[in-house]
Amino acid sequence: MNVFASLVERLADLLKPLFATTATAAAIVLFTLLVRLAIHPLSRAAARGQKARTRLAPQLAELRKKHAKNPERLQKAIMELHAKEKVSPLAGCLPSLLQAPAFFLMFHLFSSGRMTGHALFAAPLGDHYADALAHGGVFGPAGLVYLVLFAIVGCVATYNYLRAKRQPVAVAVEPGQPGAGVAAGLARFMPLLSFATLISVAVVPLAAALYIVTSTTWTAVERAFLYRDMPQAALVTPA
Repeated sequence: MNVFASLVERLADLLKPLFATTATAAAIVLFTLLVRLAIHPLSRAAARGQKARTRLAPQLAELRKKHAKNPERLQKAIMELHAKEKVSPLAGCLPSLLQAPAFFLMFHLFSSGRMTGHALFAAPLGDHYADALAHGGVFGPAGLVYLVLFAIVGCVATYNYLRAKRQPVAVAVEPGQPGAGVAAGLARFMPLLSFATLISVAVVPLAAALYIVTSTTWTAVERAFLYRDMPQAALVTPA
C-alpha cells in the first residue's frame, strides 16, 4: 500500500505544474488509465474470445442436441471444441479480476485518511457524497463536483444501456435445462447494471470514485472499439 501511495504521490508531483491543487486527483485519473492500458491486451483477448464463441454458437447448439442425455460427454465435447478453436471461457473475466486489486488498494488507502489535505476543487478526496451534502448541500461547492461525476456516469451508463439494447445478448440455454429461467432473467437485467455505478460513486471516498468513473468511461470506449464489428444479436454461450 505504501508503494502504491508513493506512486500516486510521485505522479501528483509531476502533474502539479499543470494541475496545481488538483494534481493528486489528476494523478488518480492517470494511474487508472495506466492500469487499464496495462490490461488492454487481455481485454482484446476477451473480445476475440467473445467473437469466437459467437462464431461457434451453431456448433455448440449441435453438440447440445447430440449429447442432450449425457451432460459429462457434452461438457467434454465443449471443452474439446474450445481447445481446438483456442477459445478460453475465462478470458472475459481476467480484465475485471486484475482491476480488482488496484481498486481495493485505492479504496482502503483513501479510506485510511492518507488523502487528508488533497481535493478535487472544493471536494476533499477522502470525503464521501454524504460529507458534500452536509457541507453545502447538493449545489454546494463540493456537491457540484459530485454532480459532474454523476452526470459523466449517467451518460456512460445510458450509452451502455442503449448499446446493449441495440445488440441484445441471447443466452444459449435450451428451455427446460437447469438455470434456463435464471439465465434469461440475467440477460434482461444486465443492461441496467451500468446505472449501479451511480451508487458506488455516492458511497465510496471521492478518490475511489474518481477511479470508478475513469475506469467505467474507459470500459465504454474500449468496448465500443473492440466490439464494433459484432453482429446486432450476439449469441453468448456459457462455458
